[in-house]
Amino acid sequence: MSANDRIQWFHKKIMACCFPNASHLSEKFDISHRQAQRDVEFLKKELGAPIGYNTAKKGYYYKSDYVLPLIVESENDADYQAVISGLRAFNDRSAERSVIQMQLPYSATVEITDKMTVMNLRSFIIGEEPHHRYRCEFPSIELFLGVLVSADANIRIVSPDWLREKLVNLASRILENNKEPEK
Repeated sequence: MSANDRIQWFHKKIMACCFPNASHLSEKFDISHRQAQRDVEFLKKELGAPIGYNTAKKGYYYKSDYVLPLIVESENDADYQAVISGLRAFNDRSAERSVIQMQLPYSATVEITDKMTVMNLRSFIIGEEPHHRYRCEFPSIELFLGVLVSADANIRIVSPDWLREKLVNLASRILENNKEPEK
């Protein structure tokens, strides 16, 4: 399936008030979660969709009326890319700044063996994988890491590596700052 098909499917789900997310898109079309996020970002930035993210429903919605423009793929797409880019350059930059940007949620895979902790983290968990692994989405890195640190459970960040490194650096800094002074 092409990106056009994926975007049209995603648009239909939003219009049907199904609150789709990147995980639904990746599962439906057997693409990576990151590619699904890029498709959502394309819908928002390139096609101008007024997308919002509902954390309670863990999915996207349109903040105002929106009609998906006709997308036609052809062999000449590359020829038109320069024209489209040139037209975008004429957009009123001040109007762009006045629009509040919606940030796509971050995603991570964590390993949690304790079922009670899984229940406590349900607001972040969007999917389950084998071996006690869970896909999570969260709006703020600091919020998510704070929840993991305060969970008082054995939780391991499987991916992405940069998030795991950020947690390790945070923990190291906390330990270093709270050492007993040498006498």
